[in-house]
Amino acid sequence: MAKFSAYWRLMRADKPIGIYLLLWPCLWALWMAAEGLPSLHLFVVFVLGVVVMRSAGCVINDYADRKVDGAVARTSTRPLVTGEVTSKQALTLFVLLLLVALILVLTLSWNTVFMSCGALLLTTLYPFMKRYTYFPQVVLGAAFGWSIPMAFVASEQPLTWTVWGIYLANLCWTVAYDTQYAMVDKNDDVKVGIKSTAIFFGKYDKLAIGLLQILTLVLLLIVAKALAFTWPFYLACGVALVLFGYQQWIIRHRDRNLCFKGFLHNNYVGMAITLGIIGHYGI
Repeated sequence: MAKFSAYWRLMRADKPIGIYLLLWPCLWALWMAAEGLPSLHLFVVFVLGVVVMRSAGCVINDYADRKVDGAVARTSTRPLVTGEVTSKQALTLFVLLLLVALILVLTLSWNTVFMSCGALLLTTLYPFMKRYTYFPQVVLGAAFGWSIPMAFVASEQPLTWTVWGIYLANLCWTVAYDTQYAMVDKNDDVKVGIKSTAIFFGKYDKLAIGLLQILTLVLLLIVAKALAFTWPFYLACGVALVLFGYQQWIIRHRDRNLCFKGFLHNNYVGMAITLGIIGHYGI
């Protein structure tokens, strides 16, 4: 039972916020590609895929950071740091999760299987980018949004510019909220040599987050205009704007706990946009 608990925490299953943040843009794409309620098959495969790939991403992230997590207050009790899970066991779990993801995607078209290679590459690459670039959050954003083009391909819909517009909006949003997340560990990351956008932006971190949040909404509105979205979506964007404003307020002093609260708060942004899209197609 203790080993199961360690694996559960290694996959971050006890902290589902990452699943939610990965799931919302996936649902945007599924509803938009189907122009309404997606098929049960696609819905189940993509939702399970989100859970499995997020879990795999957490495992490989902790494996990559296993030698530095002990020096960071927030991550010092992770299973690979405490020795509850060995490096070999973590890699084995990572491979098993990828096999489950492969089984899921093999129920879809071969074009979707081909597209899934991008998700695998980005998920595996992200944790190691923190050693080489101050923009690992961009790689994370690319990974977190990959379900968007995949959903359109799986639905046999073309990858138009509006698809990539939604993808880019989600990328900007991801960089914004993951910068908030990186602000929590900023001082520790500097000490251990981990790079992040929070470190790169420095004293302009809040401004950068604000600009990214605005760009997110602008891109969403451009796509909405092109697709003739109706009032529920625009109402959702208004709610998201208020939520972004609230986040700016609570991170204004860069308090670690409040920055983390701001990061968690993005779940409601994703939920609002999702409800706006569902509301549009439901009318």
